[in-house]
Amino acid sequence: MTYSLLSDEAKEAPARIAEQLEENEHTIEKLGSHLKIMQPRFIYMVGRGSSDHASGYAKYLFETETGVPVVGAAPSVTSIYGQKLNLEKSLVLVVSQSGRSPDVLQQAKMARDAGAFVVAIVNDENSPLAEMIDVVLPLKAGEQNAVGATKTFLTTLSALLQLAATWSHNKALKKQIMQLPEYLQQAIDAPPLLLPEDFKDTQNCAILGRGFGFSVAKEIAMKLKGLCGIHAEPFSTAEFLHGAVGLVEHKIKIFNTIVHDESYASHMEQIAHFEKNNIAVRHIQQKLKDIPPRLQPLALMQRFYLDLTPLAESRGIDINNPPGLQKITQTV
Repeated sequence: MTYSLLSDEAKEAPARIAEQLEENEHTIEKLGSHLKIMQPRFIYMVGRGSSDHASGYAKYLFETETGVPVVGAAPSVTSIYGQKLNLEKSLVLVVSQSGRSPDVLQQAKMARDAGAFVVAIVNDENSPLAEMIDVVLPLKAGEQNAVGATKTFLTTLSALLQLAATWSHNKALKKQIMQLPEYLQQAIDAPPLLLPEDFKDTQNCAILGRGFGFSVAKEIAMKLKGLCGIHAEPFSTAEFLHGAVGLVEHKIKIFNTIVHDESYASHMEQIAHFEKNNIAVRHIQQKLKDIPPRLQPLALMQRFYLDLTPLAESRGIDINNPPGLQKITQTV
């Protein structure tokens, strides 16, 4: 098998997260105390690519843990259309690996000028982004050399988890998070979630999920497109039934992202509807037992990232140099 920089970096995640949880604890305790006093009206999430997918995870996480509404930014509103938003008494979370994309920087500046409390979850602590906001939560992921985020995505989710658990004073979740590096190592050592033969003769597929499962389905779909040349689109199972279900008549392949949380029963009931109608569904399901629900998406992604290299290789793609992609993408 071809040497994979992406796989090597993904395997760093357990050790990187262990360091992050320890080194960020004091900052997050202070931030959590500040947010309890501040009581933000809403959380405004800023990010592109994998960072935006982390924002999708944050929406489910903060709304279920704190009850504070979470909305996603459209950076072009500021960078292209030049509009300033009313963000007074809001928490703005800016998620970025590099901290250098012009549109993300403009969003951070606009948010500060608009009266928001701005926190950067960023890997490069010396980036321009880190210098223009109120609080920095470092990812501690180390340098990213692979084309395609892995450890930076996982460290972003762990930072969000640590913040949500501290802010909401969820002692059980805080205790579970301390075991996250161990769970991720178990995922590394576990059997693959997906094999090249699962995508035999596949050019188009839908990645379904619900709740936290849908939040990572977006990241799965983007990696399949960018690194493996497979056209994959993510859907909430509920939204898929509202219209896109007609695609099954065109032989689109269905993959089902499974997370065993509060959404599981409803989600699987909808999946069973497909299977009863002889629609083939391939399940993306973590084989490990007893992983807490909020941590399951991270363990699933940890294993999925390692499955990408043999899949790309089977389709004639060098995962170290995927066509058209760059390590850092800067947009205006």
